[in-house]
Amino acid sequence: MQAPAVTVEVHLANGLPSFTIVGLPETEVKESKDRVRAALQNARFEFPSRRITVNLAPADLPKESGRFDLPIALGILAASGQIPADELDDYEFAGELSLSGELRPIRGALAMTFAMTASGATPSTAKSRAFILPQANADEAALVTDARILPADSLLQVCAHFTSKQAETRLSRHAAEPRRRPPSYLDFSDVKGQLQAKRALEVAAAGGHSVLLMGPPGTGKSMLAARFPGILPPMSDCDALESAAVQSLTSGFSGAKWKVRPYRAPHHTASAVALVGGGSPPRPGEISLAHRGVLFLDELPQFDRRVLEVLREPLECGRITISRAARQADFPAQFQLIAAMNPCFCGATNKLFTTNRVVRSELLS
Repeated sequence: MQAPAVTVEVHLANGLPSFTIVGLPETEVKESKDRVRAALQNARFEFPSRRITVNLAPADLPKESGRFDLPIALGILAASGQIPADELDDYEFAGELSLSGELRPIRGALAMTFAMTASGATPSTAKSRAFILPQANADEAALVTDARILPADSLLQVCAHFTSKQAETRLSRHAAEPRRRPPSYLDFSDVKGQLQAKRALEVAAAGGHSVLLMGPPGTGKSMLAARFPGILPPMSDCDALESAAVQSLTSGFSGAKWKVRPYRAPHHTASAVALVGGGSPPRPGEISLAHRGVLFLDELPQFDRRVLEVLREPLECGRITISRAARQADFPAQFQLIAAMNPCFCGATNKLFTTNRVVRSELLS
């Protein structure tokens, strides 16, 4: 979510031809050497037969995913004099390259632009720098109002933007299309009866309370919970950006989900890491993906106790901090908890459960 800036430095030296990437690159970044080489050659650029060293600064920050393909390719072209190097300072680059030089979508495009324009930079810096991203990520990245998004389809288009003086060959700014239709939810009126449960959910939606639904199977607990986001207040632009930025980290956001409150319903076998987030590097969990929305836990007694215990702090403070040996990540987790359960594991009512227990005791005696 913080999206720290990474500077790509390229150095060409004499010696045997080699291609080295330093700066704690993960496997996806190390494999960019082959993608960049093939993309430059298929785009009819000259790949330098020299000793190439690529440094991803800061060196102590782990780098992952294929978003560094485009800046690495542009750095090699600038270092070899095939494109002007002085014009690259006013732009941010991110994109994965195919072997033919086409730009493929990346994960977290909205989070990057949101961090740069909203909290990661001053307003003057944010307005002066432009983002060159793949065309598939233009719609979500342009949802940030102050972001200057220049989408491109291929490496050739990006290079033509810096080498050509003609207006038709330069990249144009992409503007997000306004959403004219209101968000669509499951209709709350589909539930017939259950007036007391409906009233309780209305009060919970107005006050932001957590709810526990308890009843026999087939009474509509899951049906009520799935329609609960539809009676919540409309999302503001700031809340919608925060929610969309978290979902973009997992490639789970699209333009159709803009200002739609998220609804997450993990299975009861989900682990604590899947619920609160984790991994290396840390990724958001279900509680963060449900930010500004609803987290529904069906069959609540079936969840492991340690999994439920980790919900204490996020429910109180609305954020989750994931600490690892090499990195610490902070994700928003302001969600509304809806849980459902049967009166007992067999699904019967409390009276029937007591009767069955008495009958079993008599049989054992």
